[in-house]
Amino acid sequence: MIRIAITGSIGMGKSTVAAMFERAGMPVFDADAVVRSLQGPGGALVDRIGECFPGTVAHGLLDRDRLAQLVLADREKLAELEAIVHPAVHDARQAFIDKNRDAPAVLFDIPLLFETGGEKQFDKVIVVSAPPDVQRARVLGRKGMTEAKLDAILERQMPDEEKRARADFVIDTATDLSTTEAQVRDILACLGLGASR
Repeated sequence: MIRIAITGSIGMGKSTVAAMFERAGMPVFDADAVVRSLQGPGGALVDRIGECFPGTVAHGLLDRDRLAQLVLADREKLAELEAIVHPAVHDARQAFIDKNRDAPAVLFDIPLLFETGGEKQFDKVIVVSAPPDVQRARVLGRKGMTEAKLDAILERQMPDEEKRARADFVIDTATDLSTTEAQVRDILACLGLGASR
């Protein structure tokens, strides 16, 4: 099994590209989706997060915006949250690997791959990238996003240029979707997993 990680800074189109690999038949593990499930209604981590971060949980529901405000402004609080979340995500990832043991390749969608030193666990790393102006326009178009919030997020993320330099493959999403899909097919072909365009 080839273990492939896909990463990229916020607003680069990583989820869109991961979905293209999934449509091509590759099992995809979405770390963000796992975290949303763990922190969502009835999620396994809600009570523990509420205990550690008073005021973030009411009536069994986690206020993710309030939690983000707390941890983005305080590195110690962020580390405390990560100590709760990361082991649970690791367990979910292991379950995904076990379930897809017979697949020739699996893809792991991991936003903070390089920032956490996680790239060593994978055979290949794909970085999804776009120019800064495209990235900012995409992210600022999201509901509830502000310049200040985006800057705080980007401060936690490795610069795109450095991610690109450390990648095995780079997918440029500043083009149309068909061009992005062609880049996906080329990577699959390079890995012996599909035909090129």
